[in-house]
Amino acid sequence: MSRKRRLSADELEIWGRVARTTRPLLSNMPPELPEPSPAPVPDPPKKPRSGHSLKPGPDRHPPPPGHDVAQPLSEALASAPVRMDKRQYQRLSRGKLVPEARIDLHGMTLAQAHSALTGFILRAHSNGARLVLVITGKGKRVADDGPIPRRPGALKHDVPHWLRMAPLKGIVLEIREAHARHGGSGAYYVYLRRAR
Repeated sequence: MSRKRRLSADELEIWGRVARTTRPLLSNMPPELPEPSPAPVPDPPKKPRSGHSLKPGPDRHPPPPGHDVAQPLSEALASAPVRMDKRQYQRLSRGKLVPEARIDLHGMTLAQAHSALTGFILRAHSNGARLVLVITGKGKRVADDGPIPRRPGALKHDVPHWLRMAPLKGIVLEIREAHARHGGSGAYYVYLRRAR
């Protein structure tokens, strides 16, 4: 059998406060009903500013769901503003300029490729090179990459970001996808600022 414990004076005082604030669950008195509140008045409908309806209708269809909201890397590079000389840029985009140095990052891990690229760009700039070629490869396509789509080619995706970060940010003037004769979408032209 369990023993009953006696409440202390403090516990009795607290219990008394709680007991005074409670109401019985069942009572003979009908419950008090609150007075009904007035019905809310709806706001008048607002007209769209542009004159287009935001609701889908017979002539409006919701946009199809998409997975990849980011712009593809090749489109992002192509739409970036040109910072180099216009004539040189036209020659570059036609594959007429010959790269003065090249690096192939195939088979490297991201860490190895990042340090190799940084060293290569710094050396090329100190040697006075203006145009270098960075070969990343296009990346392998995976047949089923699961519910979350992944972009093929980690190096292809990361190299432009690395070129826009310190210590290369101040050296690199332009990054563009290479012409087909120099590797196409598996390589980048990196146009460097003049060495001082």
